[in-house]
Amino acid sequence: MGLVEWDSSYSVGIKEIDEQHKKLFSLFNELHGAMRKGRGSDKMSKILMEMKDYTEYHFSSEEELMEKYDYPEDDLKEQIDNHEEFVEKLNEFIEDHNKGKLTVSVEVLNFLTGWLKNHIKSVDTKMRGFFENKEL
Repeated sequence: MGLVEWDSSYSVGIKEIDEQHKKLFSLFNELHGAMRKGRGSDKMSKILMEMKDYTEYHFSSEEELMEKYDYPEDDLKEQIDNHEEFVEKLNEFIEDHNKGKLTVSVEVLNFLTGWLKNHIKSVDTKMRGFFENKEL
């Protein structure tokens, strides 16, 4: 069992976005598994960079979809602000890790997974109602 498990409560009702969220869960579990097995710094760096690249791709996908369908401006701003906050924090972790100041600890994993789960359930699920009757 991974650190975070996907279930239907995380679904936003948009197949493309749900699949991207599942991939993010998979990356978090890969990072957790590597940490538990004591993988080297190079492996951790590789996973963190993949996570960074994929989250930026995913966030861009969400934001483009929201803009395309005229998602409410305040909710879009909240989404963008949340995304920027996460990327900034992830970049800090990566920079500290690369400088040898940070090992990927339970604290880092808890922040990353807590943010992901809370963000999906509190911010992303708002999309479900908005996009429910849209042709996607």
